[in-house]
Amino acid sequence: MEQEKRNPVSDRLRDFAKDQRSLATRAEALFWSQVRAGRLSGHKFKRQVPITPYIVDFLCPSARLIVELDGKPHETVERCARDASRDAWLRGQAFEIMRFSNETFLGNPQLALDTVPAAIEQRSALPPPNPERPIQ
Repeated sequence: MEQEKRNPVSDRLRDFAKDQRSLATRAEALFWSQVRAGRLSGHKFKRQVPITPYIVDFLCPSARLIVELDGKPHETVERCARDASRDAWLRGQAFEIMRFSNETFLGNPQLALDTVPAAIEQRSALPPPNPERPIQ
């Protein structure tokens, strides 16, 4: 398949993403319950999506928008630096990334649920990107 040639996903990465779907945090489970099956303003989302060499928490493929829900491990200096490098690479692939801490999301889920559709609408108004690697 042409798409797989441009964004090959190893079996190991695909299996890891699948495992992650069954290990969702409370914040991830709540977010998924609100966005799955087009429940968020009709926008489709996927969860734990491999975008080689990474796995993203949530992806709205039509807008190339990634939503990350971060727990305590993301608060370390080392992890923040890794996340910044990862985000820069993903932005270079024409993705936009929105990050919310698990604590912030659980404390006020409506904030994200209002902010995400606005970001999708804003991205939809832009000319379509010409990414090097399409989404699987």
